[in-house]
Amino acid sequence: MILVTGATGNVGSAVVAELTAKGETVRALVRDEKRARERLGKDVELAVGDFEDAASIVRVLAGVDAVFLSSADQPKKVAHETAVIDAAHRASVRRIVKASTVGAEKGSPLPPFDWHGRIEEHLRASGIPSVVLHSFFYMTNLLGSAQPVQQMGKLFAPLGGAKIAMIDPRDTAAVGAAALTTDAYEGKTLELSGPESVTYEQVAEELSAAIGRAVEFVNIPDEAARQTFTEMGFSDWLITHFDHLFPLLRSGVVAQPTDTVRAVTGREPRSFAAWAKDHAEMFRA
Repeated sequence: MILVTGATGNVGSAVVAELTAKGETVRALVRDEKRARERLGKDVELAVGDFEDAASIVRVLAGVDAVFLSSADQPKKVAHETAVIDAAHRASVRRIVKASTVGAEKGSPLPPFDWHGRIEEHLRASGIPSVVLHSFFYMTNLLGSAQPVQQMGKLFAPLGGAKIAMIDPRDTAAVGAAALTTDAYEGKTLELSGPESVTYEQVAEELSAAIGRAVEFVNIPDEAARQTFTEMGFSDWLITHFDHLFPLLRSGVVAQPTDTVRAVTGREPRSFAAWAKDHAEMFRA
């Protein structure tokens, strides 16, 4: 039995799909059973629970051999995921695969990177055999720009010509499913990227081709991005994250693709062009 937390998220739902396709018995930790059934299908056991409810975490771990650990980025992330790790240790879970990020480090000025770093440290200290997935920039992050693309045909970001080896969350999920079902990667941190580095100029071109309408990339100053996020009511921690993230991306920290997805899964990771075609309706007016 494999438990997937964050099971209705972009990565978690894809992990569920990969595991069920492999014939694995999957239990998904969810809060909204109806929504989860619509998203995950009928071939997965739904366990209603909440990270805030310690008893529910103990309950869903009963009989579980492995855990895919994922949750939304937010200030309680460390408390939530470390509680799952502790409960998994008490339940004698044999493997945890954690969805993390490139740059995860305790003390990082980027709040989510700090949170992931703290959780990774706790996971290592737990003694549970584990695999950590350091994914590069997710292609689904572009969905946050869907509205200006729809309304104005413009893609705004303070990224200049930064090259980013973006990854489709489905490829992270494929690696995660493989790591959950074999001991070949235990103790390893896997660096995951897409097949190529792309600039936001190229992203705009691929979106243009996918939706059949011109999309223009508009490079903006960091200050303008910050003002926009503030006006949109973003949380302080998220604004702080973006303040540091954009310069980091411009520095080229995720510019070099890795071959990990192919090496682990035996198939090439999806290109941004393929992702754009699959999600074109999200960007059409």
